[in-house]
Amino acid sequence: MARRSKDALGKAARHAAILEALATDPTVRISTLADGFNVSAETVRRDVEELSARGMVRRTYGGASASHPAVQPGLGERERVLVAERSRIGREAAALVEEGAVVMLDAGSTTTHFARALAARGVRATLLTNSLDAALAAGTSEALRVLVAPGELSVVERGLYGAETHAFLRRFNVDMAVIGASGLTEEGPCEAESRAAWVKRAMLERAERRLLLVDSSKFGRAFLEVLAPLESLTDVVTEAPPPAALEAALGRCGTRLTIAVES
Repeated sequence: MARRSKDALGKAARHAAILEALATDPTVRISTLADGFNVSAETVRRDVEELSARGMVRRTYGGASASHPAVQPGLGERERVLVAERSRIGREAAALVEEGAVVMLDAGSTTTHFARALAARGVRATLLTNSLDAALAAGTSEALRVLVAPGELSVVERGLYGAETHAFLRRFNVDMAVIGASGLTEEGPCEAESRAAWVKRAMLERAERRLLLVDSSKFGRAFLEVLAPLESLTDVVTEAPPPAALEAALGRCGTRLTIAVES
């Protein structure tokens, strides 16, 4: 039977502690973590497997190491984790869209939840996106006008990227850009894939209001490219309060923080 006492760390606290340990040490041992958390090695092994599925760590023999900053799981893997949390984020962000608004939306798991929620609202708006999933989800609503960016297809991300995508986006002035990111630090949102980063930047440059949709597993995670300075975001929508230092940085930038709570 798994070893557990009243002093054992809960799952969320264990995940945070594993990531904190890897911020200073390149590798951690499962046995050491189990002793520190007062849980079984099998429990920590499941923690490492879940964090690995999210692209936050790499599994090693007997432990875990920090993930590469240019590597993240494909969309198919990402959309299988934190489904309820991302759905809440999408609904909360969709509620911010005003009647008649023009919105740019990038490709990603959380942004697809936004498109579904926007379609369910029945609000009249125009949506420009490079995401096939988002376009199909939004297209179920007769109230939404959907424009799909041209470009080179990525089957893994189910999105369109490249020079034609950027040229298309630069043609429009929009009310709102809604993007996701691989991670969020006090420096700003960051992205593992350069082609995705270029699209997100193009969208941010065209919008008056700039929303980042990010679940709490992304907090403190630094990936290959910084998309934009933290102060360039007008809004961050998430499902749990960020760490104190990140929340303070958002406050200094005047970025509006919205927490999508369970209904």
